[in-house]
Amino acid sequence: MKIVGLVGTIVGHKTRIAMDYMLTTLREKDPNVDASLIDLAEYNIRFSDGRNYLEYDGDTQFVAKSLMDADAIIIGTPVFQASIPAPLKNIFDLLPVNAFQDKIIGMIVTAGSPKHYLIAEQQLKPILAYMKAQMVQSYVFIEEKDFYQKAMINEDILFRISRLAEDTVVLTKTYAAIREEQEKAYGF
Repeated sequence: MKIVGLVGTIVGHKTRIAMDYMLTTLREKDPNVDASLIDLAEYNIRFSDGRNYLEYDGDTQFVAKSLMDADAIIIGTPVFQASIPAPLKNIFDLLPVNAFQDKIIGMIVTAGSPKHYLIAEQQLKPILAYMKAQMVQSYVFIEEKDFYQKAMINEDILFRISRLAEDTVVLTKTYAAIREEQEKAYGF
């Protein structure tokens, strides 16, 4: 099972801290999980111009192909100006409409204010649903107060990330088994 963590911003450190913890937790819970992290701050991604994702080269193609090849994706995103960041939206624009079909998607959202907890519901989930994702229902919302000196200090947040990791693995295995049964029914 291949799970990719995506840090959907090029600035800040809180989302990366949460995503590093998520990937460590995934590996601890299931050593068979091939978990990798894509931090957009470490890549030079071109703006989407409408081409097929395979027509891009360099970092842009690597990131797009990595996401398309994943069985599950954990999206980590901060909230900026009451919205998802432009680098994350650009990634969505680079991919085809059905990019997340048969993929499990989990979410970790970091924000400076509790007022932004609905950004995942009102902006991120509709995009993911349009791209045909199977979403883990519960996402993790982390506020500024949950960090201290570049570390997460809220035990409840750590527990919820652990739970998101478990749910992502279970749902990925479950959907794979369901698809396998459906394919057997066709008899090809």
